[in-house]
Amino acid sequence: MKDYYKILGVSRNASQEEIKKAYRRLAHKYHPDKGGDEKKFKEINEAYQVLSDKEKRAQYDRFGRVFEGGGGFGKASDGFDFNFDFSRWQKETPGFDFEFSDLGDVFEEFFGGGFSARKKDLRRGKDIQVDLEISLEDTLSDQKKEILLRKYIVCPRCHGSGGEPGTKIKECFSCRGTGQVQEIKRTFFGTVTRYIVCPECGGEGSRPEKPCNVCKGNGRIIGEEKISIVIPKGVDSNQVLKIKGKGDAGKKGGEPGDLYIRILVRKHPIFERKGDDLYVDIEIPFSLAVLGGEVEVPLLDGKKILLNIPSGTQSGKVFRISRKGIPHFGGIGRGNLYVKITIKVPRGLTKKQKELLEKLRKEGI
Repeated sequence: MKDYYKILGVSRNASQEEIKKAYRRLAHKYHPDKGGDEKKFKEINEAYQVLSDKEKRAQYDRFGRVFEGGGGFGKASDGFDFNFDFSRWQKETPGFDFEFSDLGDVFEEFFGGGFSARKKDLRRGKDIQVDLEISLEDTLSDQKKEILLRKYIVCPRCHGSGGEPGTKIKECFSCRGTGQVQEIKRTFFGTVTRYIVCPECGGEGSRPEKPCNVCKGNGRIIGEEKISIVIPKGVDSNQVLKIKGKGDAGKKGGEPGDLYIRILVRKHPIFERKGDDLYVDIEIPFSLAVLGGEVEVPLLDGKKILLNIPSGTQSGKVFRISRKGIPHFGGIGRGNLYVKITIKVPRGLTKKQKELLEKLRKEGI
């Protein structure tokens, strides 16, 4: 009987982290691509596959082996007893530590979602999201901005390959370039064989003969990149712009992630935005409200226009000025500007002004 603990050089009470460290050290030493012993390497890999798995390790500690046959616990073809007491069976079956969270994995294996169907590009870089604050005035036209991002960038020495210049990229010996290795798992359905990410190459299927001195074989390093972006006119707060391929660089030449920019529009001291419409409050003197006339109204672009105030305008009256709001995002035209009139009550009147108002009051005004 093989002593897997002895093969890895760890004690029977070793933690999973200790087992993993021991495996990596020995795998590096005996890897055939580095002139190591192929038979010894396979033995190390076999020991790690058992001791790194909780169920397999429990069986090995109890019985000195891992069950790969169908006998002892019943097979899926034996039928399923819906009255079966799983918790009691688990307690009465030494060395078999089944977790019901495994059910999802089991059904995936039986009904078509195995490793190949679930596998994603493990080398793809992560997406990045950043917030970018702009002024309300910036929404009137397309804005070109530059942002400086600190992120993963392609290694300048190996250009993303992960190997020293001139180094060959060789197929992983453990998985033969597939990026996956076979794992046998015991469940109440019987023995289930599935594929997991190769622990030797991390699912990539290949490794450089000599890792890059700068990125240590990763194909990327932390660095800064200046990115130019165009913010379309009419954008609003919390809108997200996607810049494809400007996220983290991928591992070893993998596809880069995407950059997502969330726009935050600063609050304006005068104008209030509602959709693509703008709202502004304007104070006018009492005489203008009564007699009528014109008043200057500011626009968001800094210009001003004259608004005609009819005689007898009441405080709170709202006037609409067409197409002086925010441009429609991704479309043609723009919103409107709404001007709310507030009548200014004068303070600190002179003696003459008071006398005139007294006369007006006598006239019923």
